[in-house]
Amino acid sequence: MARFGNAPDGLIQLVIGDPRADGILIGPLIDQGTSDRMQAMLESAKAEGGTVHGGGVAQGIEGGCYVNPAIVEMPGQTDIVRTEIFAPILYVMGYSDFDEAMALQNGVPQGLSSCIFTLNMREAEQFLSAAGSDCGIANVNIGPSGAEIGGAFGGEKETGDGRESGSDAWKGYMRRQTNTINYSAELPLAQGVKFNI
Repeated sequence: MARFGNAPDGLIQLVIGDPRADGILIGPLIDQGTSDRMQAMLESAKAEGGTVHGGGVAQGIEGGCYVNPAIVEMPGQTDIVRTEIFAPILYVMGYSDFDEAMALQNGVPQGLSSCIFTLNMREAEQFLSAAGSDCGIANVNIGPSGAEIGGAFGGEKETGDGRESGSDAWKGYMRRQTNTINYSAELPLAQGVKFNI
């Protein structure tokens, strides 16, 4: 088991190890290739002007491709920030106003999940509007991981192909048909129409 961070043991929150064990928050990556790509991406981020905190291969853990999560301060939206990798990298960028923040957020080819932390109701409403987040999931004052179990799960852009789960999930698996059954011996016509023949 390895611990991430340089805070005193009582303040460390991310414990790396076998995800089946209690208290473990960070499990292994899928394979060695992903671990290698993560380290290469961190080097590319440095080359693009980023400052990397964390990262690297986690030491003292056997039986998997364990890495330390990384937080990377970037000077702006760069090619490496726009590249998706399923590894624990969080890119952080500064901005001057809400419109610039939205441009950074929407300036990537992926669009699964997004979030905003704000006490400004106008920002929250704009983020949720058609002029705001271009992701399939948009959250206010809660992180982007996970999704409400009753909500439609799916993304836009390169991570979009409809919605799974939620109230419309059944439509992808069913053939819909509208049925009307008249149990009377009469033949009623719609809207009270009558033909006197």
